[in-house]
Amino acid sequence: MVFLLENILNLIGFAVGLVIGIMSYIGFKNTGSPTLFRLAIAFFSISVGFFVIWSGYMVDDFILKTGQIQRWVQTLGIAIQTVGYFFIAFSHTIKSFFPKSRYFRSVGYVPLFLVSFISIEHIIRSISFILLVYGAIETVVSYIEGRKKGTLFVAFGLALLALGEFLAWYSFVFPETILYPASIVVKIAGLLLLFVPVSKVPLTKIKFDKFEE
Repeated sequence: MVFLLENILNLIGFAVGLVIGIMSYIGFKNTGSPTLFRLAIAFFSISVGFFVIWSGYMVDDFILKTGQIQRWVQTLGIAIQTVGYFFIAFSHTIKSFFPKSRYFRSVGYVPLFLVSFISIEHIIRSISFILLVYGAIETVVSYIEGRKKGTLFVAFGLALLALGEFLAWYSFVFPETILYPASIVVKIAGLLLLFVPVSKVPLTKIKFDKFEE
């Protein structure tokens, strides 16, 4: 039952990411915004990541019949999603890749040392979590400065994506529980929140964020 649920949720994640990627690309074509171009790449990457994982479930379901996805397939999908998270963070938050504060830079490396280095997937999830948390924090700061509702949606969306990655990592501690499906649901909710400001851009020629030239 959990296997089927994870299969369905990854398919939904693929569809949601693809729709938002298409909307972002349409926005780029209508406005010429480089930020929207980066967002299109980001959401297409996230969508492809979900698709790779979903394909792994389908291959196992119809061919291998082991009852679980091949680990390397899941790692590949997560890595592709992480590329998308980087572009999202770059589009919305990053003046310089890490905060100027030396203290915050050092804290950012902590999750990398808290995970098992025998699993590449753990490391990739840690990188995703760091990117998304920094993105959420910087976007909150941007909201405080500009008080734009769209920025607040982005902040909550990034926060939910970060929470989703955290739950996915924690599902390794408690395998075969509802934690992993819950992580996918949370990430889909985060993508939908990010869709709100993106959906308003294609019809108007505006700058998506204050860092855009």
